[in-house]
Amino acid sequence: MAMLADDAGLSGTLPKITLESVETLLSIMASSMLVIATFAVGSMVAAYASASTGATPRSIPLVIADDVTQNALSAFIGAFIFSIVSLIAVQNQMFGSAGRFAIFVLTLLVFTIVIITFVRWVDRIARLGRVVNTIEQVEKATRDALDRRRHAPTLGALTVPPNEAEAKSIPVFSSTVGYVQHIDMETLQSTAESFNCHLMVTALPGTFVHAHRPLIRITRETAGRIDARDRSEPDPLSGSLVSAFTISSNRTFEDDPRFGLLALSEIADKALSPGINDPGTAINVIGTFVRLFTLWQTPLEPQNLQATTYDRVSVPELMIDDLFDDAFTAIARDGAGMVEVSIRLQKAFRALAETGDTQMAEAAKKHSLRALAHSEVALTLSDDIDLVRAEARLLDRPPPQGRGRRD
Repeated sequence: MAMLADDAGLSGTLPKITLESVETLLSIMASSMLVIATFAVGSMVAAYASASTGATPRSIPLVIADDVTQNALSAFIGAFIFSIVSLIAVQNQMFGSAGRFAIFVLTLLVFTIVIITFVRWVDRIARLGRVVNTIEQVEKATRDALDRRRHAPTLGALTVPPNEAEAKSIPVFSSTVGYVQHIDMETLQSTAESFNCHLMVTALPGTFVHAHRPLIRITRETAGRIDARDRSEPDPLSGSLVSAFTISSNRTFEDDPRFGLLALSEIADKALSPGINDPGTAINVIGTFVRLFTLWQTPLEPQNLQATTYDRVSVPELMIDDLFDDAFTAIARDGAGMVEVSIRLQKAFRALAETGDTQMAEAAKKHSLRALAHSEVALTLSDDIDLVRAEARLLDRPPPQGRGRRD
C-alpha cells in the first residue's frame, strides 16, 4: 500500500510525515508488542494450569480453544511482525513522503486494533481458567453435544432392534486401543451397500475399544444364519469398516455427550475433596445437570429430527441410565457427608422426575435412593439424615399442579 501511494503521485497532496516520527512509532510498537505477546503466553499458561488443578484436566481442550485469547495472541504477534518489517523498509528509505504517510496511517490502524483486542482480552484472561468460567465452557460444549444427539438420536441411521441376536452377526475389531471419537456414517453406508450387508454399530463415540471389543457387527442379508466358518470376514470389508472409526487416546466433547457430563461431575467431585472443601461448586454443577437433562428430555417436532439417511446401518440410542450414572454417581458418593449437597441433589432428582419423562423419572428415583443410602451412612447427625430423607420422600408424591412449591 505504501508503494502504491508513492506510485500514485500523492506526495504533493498528502501531509508530510517525518522519517524520525515513523521510526519512533514503529520502534515503540515493536518493543511493546514483543513484551505483550510474551505476557499473553505466560497468562495463557497460568490459566491452563489453573483449569487443570482447580477444575479437571478434561476441560483443558475447551480452555485452550478460547477464541478471544487465541485471536489476541495472534494480533499481538502480527503487530510485532508488521512493525519489524515496516521499520526495516522505512530505515532503508524504500518509500517517499506518500509512502511514509501510508505507513503512518497503517501503524495507527494497527495500534487501534491492538488496543481494542487488548481490552477485550484483559476481560477474558481475568476469567479464563477460573472454575466458574470452566463450568460454563464445559456446560456449553455438553449442551451442544446433547442437542446434536437429541436431533439425531441414532446419527441418521436405524435404531438397533432390542435383543439383537449376536449369533447371526460377524464382529469387526480394531487393532487400535483407545476411545472412539467419531464415526463416519457415510463410509459405513457405502460399504454396506457395496458388500450387500447390514451393519450394527456397537461402539458409540466415547467407548473404549481394544482387540476384543467389537466396533461393529455385520449381518449379511443373503444368509439367514451365519455359522462359525463364516466368521472370518473379508479383509477389504473389515478394513473399510474400521477406517470409518476415528480412535484416539483421549475423548472429545463434540460427538460424546457423556464425556461432558463426566467432566462436569469431575469438577464437582474435586470441589468436594477435603483439600478444597467447596460444596458451592458442587451445588452449581448439580444445577447445571438439571438444565442439561431438562434440555435432553424436551420433545422435538418431527420435522426437526434428522431423517433416516443410512438405512443399512443401525446405531443404539443413548440410555438415560448411563447419562445419570456419568453425572450423579461421584457426587452422590463423595458429597454424601455434606447435608447441603445431599439436599440439593435430592431436589435436583425431584425436579427431573417432574419433567414428565417416564424413563428420566425412573432414573431419578433410582439415583435418589442410592444417594439417600450414601447419606445415611456418611452423615452422623440424625437431624441431617431426617432432612435428606424428607427431601427424598417428596419424589414419591405426585407432581404439583400449576405453580410448584418454592425451594
